[in-house]
Amino acid sequence: MSTTGQCLCGSIRYEFDGTPAMTGVCHCRNCQRQAGSAFSTLAAVPRASFRFTTGTPKLYQDADTDSGNTVERYFCGDCGSPIYSAVPSSPDMIFLKTGTLDDTSTFQPQFHVWCDSKQNWVKLEEGVPTMAKQA
Repeated sequence: MSTTGQCLCGSIRYEFDGTPAMTGVCHCRNCQRQAGSAFSTLAAVPRASFRFTTGTPKLYQDADTDSGNTVERYFCGDCGSPIYSAVPSSPDMIFLKTGTLDDTSTFQPQFHVWCDSKQNWVKLEEGVPTMAKQA
């Protein structure tokens, strides 16, 4: 069974097989800026199982990161919706922005990262591991 999703305007549609390898929330300032929100919700999906069914995203190379690694940020060039990010430390995975999923009901974060830059009004759920920086 495939999981599907799309950008806000529908120009970009995707699907992937299987379930995410992990799910989490990133609180780094760059994810906050990209999402226009307090954090970014992510699902790690094997690159080999992910495919676009409609459209081609644009790429922004984000080199000004706290980790020092360039993050590839893919987004819809029409509506601006972030689709996924890719990082050099995990070349076989993409980090899908879970707000683009057609069904978000099963998202449950397994961890929170970059909590040292978390917005001070955000309350984290007890029992979910947190990391001040990236693991």
